[in-house]
Amino acid sequence: MLTIGPLEPTDRDGWQRLFAGYNEFYGRTMPPEFFDQAWTRFRRAEEVHALGARLDGQLVGIAHFLTHASTTAPDSCYLQDLFTAPEARGKGAARALIAAVTDWAKERGCGRVYWSTHESNATARRLYDQVAENRGFILYQIPL
Repeated sequence: MLTIGPLEPTDRDGWQRLFAGYNEFYGRTMPPEFFDQAWTRFRRAEEVHALGARLDGQLVGIAHFLTHASTTAPDSCYLQDLFTAPEARGKGAARALIAAVTDWAKERGCGRVYWSTHESNATARRLYDQVAENRGFILYQIPL
């Protein structure tokens, strides 16, 4: 059985394994203090938020998200990180996490939920093309 809900204090180790897997997928390694900082923020649930997907009680997926003001619409919800354990893929966890974030954002009056992914992430894009609209924007960034 698949369930979606807030991360609990006992989820810390499982969450960190999943978040490390997410970062490894994108070729990043994070120092331990980044994990500590993110976990502390999620526990406060003020600036950034997190949900977990559990399959038969086991944490198999995570979603990290935040809201921000918009100049052209109601506030927006940015789905910053989404990751499902390899052994749980294809079982609906990512789809359910996206739906839960969308419900969360609707309850708070947000006008949209959006996210980005690498163009080469074909597996995720197959799902994303089913649940959202690709509006064709290209992401630019300036590392500081």
